[in-house]
Amino acid sequence: MAGTAYLVFDVESVADGELVSKLRYPGEVISSREAVSRYRAELMEKHGRDFIPYTYQFPVSICVAKVAADFRLIDLVVLDSPQFRPHVMTEHFWRGWEGYRRPTFVSFNGRTFDLPLLELAAFRYGLSIPEWFKSSGPSYEHKRNRYNVRAHLDLNELLTNFASARFNGGLNLAANLLGKPGKMEVQGHMVQDMYDEGKLSEINDYCRCDVLDTYFVFLRSRVLIGKLLIDEEQRIVAETKTWLEETSADVPVYQEYLDGWGDWQNPWQVETENEGHSENEPSGNADHQDQEEPQTSDVEH
Repeated sequence: MAGTAYLVFDVESVADGELVSKLRYPGEVISSREAVSRYRAELMEKHGRDFIPYTYQFPVSICVAKVAADFRLIDLVVLDSPQFRPHVMTEHFWRGWEGYRRPTFVSFNGRTFDLPLLELAAFRYGLSIPEWFKSSGPSYEHKRNRYNVRAHLDLNELLTNFASARFNGGLNLAANLLGKPGKMEVQGHMVQDMYDEGKLSEINDYCRCDVLDTYFVFLRSRVLIGKLLIDEEQRIVAETKTWLEETSADVPVYQEYLDGWGDWQNPWQVETENEGHSENEPSGNADHQDQEEPQTSDVEH
């Protein structure tokens, strides 16, 4: 357990239909699914998007990549597979953090969604996580302090200087800048409908791919802040690709991820190669070196 320095994670969640029905439509005879559908329609009409606030949701998938201090991938797991019980996966998430001696959480936009959701899930399911909520000592050391990146590194906040700018395109864009697949067939807004259709395994596959994208963005962020050289990062990326190839027989979605794989194009390497070609190519006048130069009188003015 001592080898895990970072936990790169992602959460997929769905609305609690009974809670929505009780609080949004009290006194009405309405099913859980109807309540969720109605609330989504209201949100879409009002805000142009149908995402239900996390306070009405519970987790149905938590995927975690265990990463070593040298930033190499150790393993990638989905919690409480194949039962995918919300209360159990929530407990595994927080107990795992404690068991691995409180490594740094790494997420993309996890500060405003994933971690608040998991904190509320712990509240809901009666779990105690005193180390996470510890508030004694200097405030900058508190685990929940927004600027304590040793406790939680939100890559979205890193790339926007703590929301000074808006990162349009999100994780999908960041992953694509690195040649990685980003969003494939499944997207976040589809999870509720997939859950209603009983597609829990597919939801967890989607979560795995989001964690892979987050991991590769994390690696590049280490280059950005000077913790990794670009050549070192590329070696780790290649090692991870080999790991995906070796484990894809057991986890078929990894092959789908590999099918969408693209290698990052290093502009410095391309530029160097082009310069090398230019040096080796003969100059434009080389074919004429043995020809007699024209006399001045032969040149038209």
